[in-house]
Order: sequence, then C-alpha cells, then structure tokens
Amino acid sequence: MSLPDILEAPWLTAPANLAVFGALEAARPGGSRYVGGCVRNTLRGLPSDDFDVATQLTPASVIAALKAAGVRAVPTGIEHGTVTAVHAGQPVEITTLRRDVETDGRRAVVAFTEDWREDAGRRDFRLNAIYASPDGTLHEIIPGSIDDAVAGRVIFIGDADQRLREDYLRILRFYRFNAWYGAGIDAGGQAACARQREGLRRIAAERIWKELKRTLAAPDPSHAMDAMEEAGVLSEVLPGASPALLPALVAAETGARLAPDPMRRLVALVPRRLREAGALSARLKLSNEESGRLAGWADPALPHVLGAGEAAAAEAFYRHGAAAVVDRAVIEAASGAAGNLAGLVGHAAAWQRPKFPVGGADALSAGLEGPGIGAALSALEEDWIASGFSLDRRTLIARLKAFS
Repeated sequence: MSLPDILEAPWLTAPANLAVFGALEAARPGGSRYVGGCVRNTLRGLPSDDFDVATQLTPASVIAALKAAGVRAVPTGIEHGTVTAVHAGQPVEITTLRRDVETDGRRAVVAFTEDWREDAGRRDFRLNAIYASPDGTLHEIIPGSIDDAVAGRVIFIGDADQRLREDYLRILRFYRFNAWYGAGIDAGGQAACARQREGLRRIAAERIWKELKRTLAAPDPSHAMDAMEEAGVLSEVLPGASPALLPALVAAETGARLAPDPMRRLVALVPRRLREAGALSARLKLSNEESGRLAGWADPALPHVLGAGEAAAAEAFYRHGAAAVVDRAVIEAASGAAGNLAGLVGHAAAWQRPKFPVGGADALSAGLEGPGIGAALSALEEDWIASGFSLDRRTLIARLKAFS
C-alpha cells in the first residue's frame, strides 16, 4: 500500500496527537514515532482510536517534555518505560525504546535504548513493528512488515519459539491477531504455539481471559479457534471446549443482527452444565456479571423457547433474564433448531420486566403471618405469570385474602 494512504490518516492531524508530538519533538527532534496498531490498521484500511508512540527519550525526559508543553503526563508503566499523555481527554501511550535484559515467560526486565532496531526486534509480530514519523513517513525495520500488515499475515519476528518463551501470552495474541486480521494461519507460528502451549499455565487467569475475550469479539473467530484446538492451545485454557459450533453461531448472530458477543461465543464453546460453568468462572476469574451470564445460560431450568411463542418467551425472560434466553436461543438456532430467532431477539430487546403487584405488606393486611406469607405470595406470583402478567392488583389481593 502506498505512502499517501498513511499521509491521509486522520490521526496524523488529531489535536491531541499534534500536542503530544509537539512536546516530544521540542525535546528531541526526530526521536519519536507512532508504532503498532494505528500504523497497522491504517495500512489495512481500518480506523484506529488507539495511539502508541515509541521514543528515544527516557521516561523522565518524556514527563518533563509533556509538562513543559502543558500536557498531562501519567506514569502508567514507568518501570517498563511507559508514560501516558492525556490531552483534551485523549490518551496517547508513550514508551521509551527498549531491549529485553531478562524474561521468564510472564514479564520482562528491560533496559532503555536509542536503537530502533533493538526495539523492533523485541516485538511480537512483524505487522506490529512498523513505525511512522509524525509526518507520516513509514519506517520498515523488520523486512516484510508492511507487506504482512497489508495482507493480514501474522508472523513472529525472528525465532517464534524464542518470542513465545519471552512471554507465553503471545500464544493467545497470535490467535487473536489471526481472528481479526489473519489471511491464513502461519504454519511456523502454529507449530511454535503447539510446542510452547504448556507455558500458558504460568500466565494469570485474568490475562488469559482478557486475550480470549478480545479474540472472541472478532467478527468471525472460527478459523482462529479451530487453529487453537489443533495446536492443543484451546484445551490448555478451556479444558473440554470445542469450537465446532462457532461458524453456525456466527451465522445465526448475523442473521438476527446481533453484534459479536464474546460471552455468547464462550458459552457456545463449553458444555452446558451448571457445575462446569461454575468451575469455568473460577478458572478464568470472570466478573460477577460474566459469571451470572454463564450460570444463567447453564441453568437446567432454562427452557427451550425458540419457536415456543411470545407468551413462553416472556415467561422465560421473567424467570431467567432476557440475556440468558437469547443466549440459549442463538445457540439452539446454531444447532439446527427451528424458530424465528430474529423475532425473539426483537422481543427481548423491547421487553421490560414487570413488577409483581403485591408484596409482604399486602399479605400482612390480609391477615397472613409466618411461613404462610411466602407460600401465598409464591402461589399468587405463579398465577400472575400464567395469566401473562395480566392479573391486576385488586384481583391478586382478593385471592390473597383467601389464603388467610
């Protein structure tokens, strides 16, 4: 792809970026360049709102330069050379050029350098090692980097096994970048990931889930997840998981105009058993919201609703939540079940949970006491649900008095 495509990138003239580069260039002309995602995405014709800058300035010099220009400086990763500049609410991550001194597969001890080649050589994939000066001039330090970015080839820099032993999380990054950009799985990278997969046991669960979630958020992660399974990587991070349903699930989501949903894709990968859902939540250290979503889908009481009609769907929404019902319906559609999935999704989007019109105070007023209150209210709620939530408060209170 030609240089003018980069010259037309809107981020080159974004006010925050101009302010940051103005500060850095004043301190060391020609010593700072864009790197990574914004350059890669522009070469692929994709937008970017995430800006990383590599600089020959030390972190202390970066902070001083930003402060002198009135740009806020936040030392977000100062031990690794990273300072985040914030201007007009826009963050720009600035990292001093580095070389690895020591690595253990999880984290690296780094030394700062002024050598662009050293900095490029420690990065993961060739398509992530392209630099751009603030005027848009491209710098291809690793041969083939620009061609890789344009073609969507995800190829490790140098020896793939060595790159992985430096940071085993790069195994999952390999599949994540393939899910989003990959034109085809690189055989050398795939083989290295298979050889090094046990290294993932040394990576924190939170970091694994973050990468998996970003992979599953891709428009269609099927080919990347298939490759993960073939390399034995999927069984390392999600024992018992299978990506077999993913292609049909993506098609069902597309047909129902549902956005890619990492949690729905996760539940499609694993067995629908409540105990295993709980174990998976603990294994990945899911948030409370994510754990609830997984448990709701795995609840054995969650009924089949695809094709069952609006009344059955409304009851299921009330008892289990719309998200769990839609998750199950999409997965059932992907499994070949018949029904109007788009209609169910629309119903779920418009549905608002009704409030049961009577409560404990009404039971006390009706003369009920003790355990009889809960039993009476539960029975009445079942009648109310069975009526399609149509029984009004007066009718329910009249029935409540019959329990006294």
